[in-house]
Amino acid sequence: MYRQLEDCINDLEQAGHLVRIKDEVDPDLEMAAIHRRVNQQDGPALYFENVKGSRYPAVSNIFGNVERSKFIFRKTLDKTQDVIRLRNDPMAALKSPLKHTQTALAASKALPLKKGRSALNEFEEVNISDLPLIKHWPEDGGAFVTLPQVYTEDPDRPGIMNSNLGMYRVQLTGNEYDMDNEVGLHYQIHRGIGVHQAKANKLGKPLKVSIFIGGPPAHTLSAVMPLPEGLSEMTFAGLLSGRRFRYTYDDGYCISLDADFVITGDIYPEETKPEGPFGDHLGYYSLTHEFPLMRVRKVLAKKNAVWPFTVVGRPPQEDTAFGEMIHELTGDALQQEIPGVKEVHAVDAAGVHPLLFAIGSERYTPFEKVEQPAELLTIANRILGTGQVSLAKYLFITAEQDKPLDTHHEADFLTYMLERIDLRRDLHFQTNTTIDTLDYSGEGLNKGSKVIIAAYGDKKRNLCETVPASLEQHTHIRNPRLVMPGVIAFEHASFSSYEEAEDDMQEITAQIAKSSDIQGCPLFILTDDSNFLAETLANFLWVTFTRSNPSHDIYGINSFYKNKHWGCDNMIIDARIKTHHAPPLVPDDNVENNVERFFQKGASLYNVDV
Repeated sequence: MYRQLEDCINDLEQAGHLVRIKDEVDPDLEMAAIHRRVNQQDGPALYFENVKGSRYPAVSNIFGNVERSKFIFRKTLDKTQDVIRLRNDPMAALKSPLKHTQTALAASKALPLKKGRSALNEFEEVNISDLPLIKHWPEDGGAFVTLPQVYTEDPDRPGIMNSNLGMYRVQLTGNEYDMDNEVGLHYQIHRGIGVHQAKANKLGKPLKVSIFIGGPPAHTLSAVMPLPEGLSEMTFAGLLSGRRFRYTYDDGYCISLDADFVITGDIYPEETKPEGPFGDHLGYYSLTHEFPLMRVRKVLAKKNAVWPFTVVGRPPQEDTAFGEMIHELTGDALQQEIPGVKEVHAVDAAGVHPLLFAIGSERYTPFEKVEQPAELLTIANRILGTGQVSLAKYLFITAEQDKPLDTHHEADFLTYMLERIDLRRDLHFQTNTTIDTLDYSGEGLNKGSKVIIAAYGDKKRNLCETVPASLEQHTHIRNPRLVMPGVIAFEHASFSSYEEAEDDMQEITAQIAKSSDIQGCPLFILTDDSNFLAETLANFLWVTFTRSNPSHDIYGINSFYKNKHWGCDNMIIDARIKTHHAPPLVPDDNVENNVERFFQKGASLYNVDV
């Protein structure tokens, strides 16, 4: 059990899970470049002893893989899982009360612990400019906090048990922010903090905000956990850390006494400033938009404070391991929430939110009579209306028949789907709806569409395993490549407008429709670089599902409308980069070359990434 972040760092180092970098490192791109390189090689946690421009050290890659996370939480993981299971299935306690007595006791002992104001003596007051100001990608708008625990309370029901703890990114420098006096917060209005802000606005009062950075790793993880109803983030933090969350108040602002740093301040009604750009987890920049401004009141730091950070970008990154750890803790929570769901997998390679694979049940009228997915569509709509998975754009869903399926075996799952799908029947669109704020494939911020792709029944086709010969002859199809069985990528001209795309697609689909050898190719991908897309499954998933908006970018061979339903014989997804898309993340070559010095023989990271 760790009392503070420093305890975890020492534990990881003794177990060989952490490496210290003693030389000075520039927080402007260098620290992030080192982190990415080590993380991509499944390397250790990194402790930066000498951060240029700050007297505080920094640490990253603590959650770099599930094995390390399990090591960190080895003493508390089982009890925490039991409490979450009990919250998800309260009937279990009634059925076996004696069995779950210890679990309930563990939850009660994890309740937050309020201390007197004298505990504030553990901190010293500093400025934003004293902190490690880490810039992660070349076009980022400034320095960001990437592992914050942003704390707010319900203005109508104040108190720690009615609080929200979320991981909403915080911009510390750049843009129009008044250094040391203002920071930016990026969050969607439906999140817990957004609900609190709406209530404060209605009351005409500023919302008090506390940003905790560091502390026991359990506190960081609690800020991103999708918890069952009735289990607060603060209680979860106590459970997973094995120690009650200690806090006090300073002029009405909650202070985590376990955090390494605390930034307090106020969000005033309707007060915003431009926030971003920021290199985000889809592999692109989230662009500059107006987001809430927080007026800084006070910045506190422990005497031995360490600044934790991570770097996000095209998956996989450290947040991939975060997701795996969350799944480890929550188990089958979604299956219990939605009857008939056997498995839901947010595909990391596609940026998590754009693409879901799901296995459901088909228990309605016997399939032989209905001859189409029925219960699967009901389940699909429930999935797209539930929590974070509601942000998905593409949902592929099927049910098991003669053999078990695993959505994490992505190529096998897609193969099963493509062998069975009836594209004249099994595509179901939701248009003019909301998508992830960070996804710029739609019509504007938060605006886009979704498609449910349901398949069930007997195998309908053998999938092509080579590029059909006829495609090599078509003038509108350049460089066709087999991505996987049943999927062909090809190039055309670069995207210029949807009007021109419509014209292009009429010509392309008309040409392909004349082919007699495409029955085994249900899915075509139009892309800017078919060699890159076809190189790996990860490239295919990333390019296809992050660069397309279903309602605008799905076309079809022999497509038709009937009673508002759209279908086709073969589907084409236009995954070219569009003029309204955010730019992809590209490292700075000079920085990448400069950090090579840390990996040379005799340097701190020699042999770490080999």
